[in-house]
Amino acid sequence: MLVLVLLLISLCSVALVYSIKKEANRYCYRNIDRVPAAYTGIIFGAGIVNNQPSKYLKDRLDAGIALYKAGKVKRLLVSGDNGQDEYDEVSVMKQYCADHGVPKADIFADYAGFDTYSTVYRAKDLFKVADAIMISQNYHLDRAVYLGKSMNINSYGFAADKGDYVFLFKNKVREGLAILKSFVDVHRGRKPKYYGGDIDIQGPSNFDKK
Repeated sequence: MLVLVLLLISLCSVALVYSIKKEANRYCYRNIDRVPAAYTGIIFGAGIVNNQPSKYLKDRLDAGIALYKAGKVKRLLVSGDNGQDEYDEVSVMKQYCADHGVPKADIFADYAGFDTYSTVYRAKDLFKVADAIMISQNYHLDRAVYLGKSMNINSYGFAADKGDYVFLFKNKVREGLAILKSFVDVHRGRKPKYYGGDIDIQGPSNFDKK
């Protein structure tokens, strides 16, 4: 009996993940010319090494910069982990964007995007984002778009994939579990570690603040 219950739970979980991915994938794009325009591009953190973006993160940043220069977004919101003084992912992200031609006035920084859910929640709650292009690798986009739409952000996804990535297969496998967790987080209304406040994405940038 226990085996049957576990099998049923597994099948339901797979079906749920499939349905979430299928619905969200309708709004994900690889071609910059075809992705709909939005006011904000949200770039999700993906690690730094020696104060330089990892391969995952560099490609996300480059994709966000390309969207900005193509006129697809007016503002970039960079969000990542700054939970320790010696690990400042967000400062690396915002400076990279500034160094590659995005005006500081159009770059916003979220220093408490500790996970995808927190980033999207705070985009809506703190930065008042109403519409956004989620910028990440393809394996991660469905979850980001699903979370955005669940939080009433008119969301699209843009794939930042360029070449090969280490641990990509592992990340793809883990993504199924992450989608299930996101589903639970949405339906129980989980609050991120830090929430509230008012930094309007259409107002003055917080680039020089921390």
